[in-house]
Amino acid sequence: MDPRSVARFVEDAEHQAMAHRLYTLVFPMDEQNDRVLLGMKKRGFGRDKLNGFGGKVEANETITKGAERELTEESGLVTKSIKQCGLLLFYFEKDPVAMEVHVFLVDRYEGAAVETDEMRPQWFGIRDMPFERMWADDSHWWPYVLRGQKFVGQFWFKADQVTFTQHTLRAVDSLDFA
Repeated sequence: MDPRSVARFVEDAEHQAMAHRLYTLVFPMDEQNDRVLLGMKKRGFGRDKLNGFGGKVEANETITKGAERELTEESGLVTKSIKQCGLLLFYFEKDPVAMEVHVFLVDRYEGAAVETDEMRPQWFGIRDMPFERMWADDSHWWPYVLRGQKFVGQFWFKADQVTFTQHTLRAVDSLDFA
């Protein structure tokens, strides 16, 4: 397992034995106007879904640096303040590799959001999220973000990558598992 992974602190032995890939998911916030920036995924995994900005963490970077890089690559925004708010673990039926997704909020950034080859950005009200156009799990953990609570969640999806069959979700005091 990647030494940067923290899944071993929250998973049972069966899931700890799985291979894991590290990902980031970043949500730029406009707190003054109660908005969040989402991007319509234009290609690849999650195509045609609205989501935060993120992707794979490269071997030579920290998880936070990966989040900052992905946000800039996918939206043009440069972070000035980034905070981790959640950890999500996804297990897909018939896929031996789990996704370990570190969720971040950005409340200060430079630049203006621009469309890229991968994402088309759009602002939404933080209490009016378009969950019907997002991943099925998002509506379950987004209330933790609104309450300012850190969270850990696990979601088991069917092979269709749309339907999840079970999940666990809980508030945590800290995401520092070291």
